[in-house]
Amino acid sequence: MAETLLHGTTQPHFTNALIYEKSPYLLQHAHNPVNWYAWNDATFAKAAEEGKPVFLSIGYATCHWCHVMERESFENVDIADYLNEHYISIKVDREERPDIDAIYMRVCQAMTGHGGWPLTIMMTPDKKPFFAGTYFPPDNHQNRPGFPHILQQIHHAWKNEREKIEESCTAILEHFADNKAAYGMALPPTINDLAFQRYEQTFDPQYGGFGTQPKFPSPQNLLFLLRYHKRTGNGAALAMVERTLRAMRKGGIFDHIGFGFHRYSTDREWLLPHFEKMLYDQAMLALAYLETHQATGGEPFYEQVAEEIFTYVLRDMTSPDGGFYSAEDADSEGHEGKFYVWSNEELVTVLGAGDAALFAAAYNCSADGNFHDEASGSQTGENIPHLRLSLEDFAKSHSIDRYELRARLSGMRERLFAHREARIHPLKDDKILTDWNGLMIAAFAVGGRVLDNALYTQAAERSLEFVLDKMTVEKEGTKRLLHRYRAGDAAIPAFLDDYAFLANGAFELYQTTFNVKHLQTALMLADEMIRLFCDHTSGGFHFSASDNETLIMQTKEAYDGAIPSGNSIAASVLARLGKLTSNKTYQEIAERTIQRFASGIQSYPTGFAQMLMANDFLLGTTQEIIIAGRTNDGEIHTMLRLAAEHYVPHALLAFNHDPQELGRFVEQAAYQTSRNNEATAYICENFVCLEPLMGSTSFKTALMAL
Repeated sequence: MAETLLHGTTQPHFTNALIYEKSPYLLQHAHNPVNWYAWNDATFAKAAEEGKPVFLSIGYATCHWCHVMERESFENVDIADYLNEHYISIKVDREERPDIDAIYMRVCQAMTGHGGWPLTIMMTPDKKPFFAGTYFPPDNHQNRPGFPHILQQIHHAWKNEREKIEESCTAILEHFADNKAAYGMALPPTINDLAFQRYEQTFDPQYGGFGTQPKFPSPQNLLFLLRYHKRTGNGAALAMVERTLRAMRKGGIFDHIGFGFHRYSTDREWLLPHFEKMLYDQAMLALAYLETHQATGGEPFYEQVAEEIFTYVLRDMTSPDGGFYSAEDADSEGHEGKFYVWSNEELVTVLGAGDAALFAAAYNCSADGNFHDEASGSQTGENIPHLRLSLEDFAKSHSIDRYELRARLSGMRERLFAHREARIHPLKDDKILTDWNGLMIAAFAVGGRVLDNALYTQAAERSLEFVLDKMTVEKEGTKRLLHRYRAGDAAIPAFLDDYAFLANGAFELYQTTFNVKHLQTALMLADEMIRLFCDHTSGGFHFSASDNETLIMQTKEAYDGAIPSGNSIAASVLARLGKLTSNKTYQEIAERTIQRFASGIQSYPTGFAQMLMANDFLLGTTQEIIIAGRTNDGEIHTMLRLAAEHYVPHALLAFNHDPQELGRFVEQAAYQTSRNNEATAYICENFVCLEPLMGSTSFKTALMAL
């Protein structure tokens, strides 16, 4: 039973084994009356010894419905007593243990047709699942059984129908037996056209995005469309991207007071978000806005939004040591969105009547409010600031100078932000994850390059240094990555995503700083990724390393969902590193990885946007650009700026200021050197190199033709 600690004489409090964990999510449940255990061998041994089934609950710290199920069921003493008597209960943070989550989420989706968090699994003491679901209410409700009812039914079956449960476990595991078919299937040349047609079919021309509701940002879809536009000149692809990015920035999914994007929109219009903020969304959306800034010839709007995202991350999501935190919760004071919404009365209190009226008109705040309570569906009198018109159009319609309007609203935003800071903040999940930091490193590196902002480059370098310094461990003579860091503790052997995303971030840093140590880091991580995760028989990469904990199955994740899959990023970074360094093994492994998943990609190409980008890079026309010269040459700086400003997503860039150093990794550096001590550019395409280009004028002309 949970240990009972008495505070005073009337209020009972509880403490369970999760009190010794580092995960903010697990610590949230450390004082539940449920006698939670962490996932470890001792816990499963206890279940086997006591002959009890295991109740596995998987979630994460900023999950709204995880909070709801905790309040309704896990804080209910009667439900907890039943669980404690008949089950061994295990809590897992899906962000700490994505390997566990991937397996049992796959089971849930197969058994129920859907998934999500909290994830509810019932399994045997040897980790074999036989029941799966997500959120369950505390009482039977319409067609959804209550959680106590489920516990009772499963307990009865465990006591009286154990053979059926074992048969069910066997059938489930047989269903997921790994397909050992060898690679060999290439994607058809028309696969990008097919993907584009699917995007066209689901695109919302009025509000942007894809589908109806809920709407997710899915930045990798936009990055694919930008590349498709570059390859084909198809204006509709770029138009879809611009419509989506502009609509999102107007909507409530964007935090107009503190910046940054919320997780997703519950409606078609991007108005009512699910309010949690995830680091990976900030990273991927920053990349989408940066690349669109390039693709539109330097449109300032997209630069502004990328800078707003970076402002939020540097201010609220960066640790003093340089690592990036994981997320901020949707809930505060027990209510989703409470931190982010405003009544008109509060606007008047903070801004005064005149400014409040202008702010309310611009950001569509009303006395009745536009924020609907999720439980009752009724309006609350609270508002989510959002734009219907661009500020330019609003200025015209109200006969206000647009520069004056921007200045006034900016001042109001700062005052509202200062006022909001005094509110009770949502929980910050301050654990640092290697894979998500890899995504943010890449975004800041690209931001530093495209926007010529050293602050962004420094943020990327600090995070990479933090991970390599604080989140590694010596094992069998090599330095191995760890997945999670929090409160001075680095733990959990790294997964495929950690190696792939960090290698990609290091490579982007090289292309921004041209510091060869970052290229060397990317190559080292790529080699370790191949050694630890690559399936040389069937193709692709396993999610867990060959010497990680043995689970009931090995998974290979390829679907590009909220974030790109590890296999997609692995293929992408190996393709790019392989071409730059002439490493054919990298390119062959990237090709085999794509071939491993070709069947699924053909069936549902829009679910594999990042993998399609890797395939396009491998098979399409690419360029390797080497700029050679002295670091203090102004013409060199101009040429590097030109390369950063132009949208050339199928090009690789190196700066050859030290042929001996760069030549250790890029063989052509030995002979593609400065001519006559002048700034010189070499562009190679399809194994053919153009004549050396002397100076920035000729280089700019060549760039514009790519």
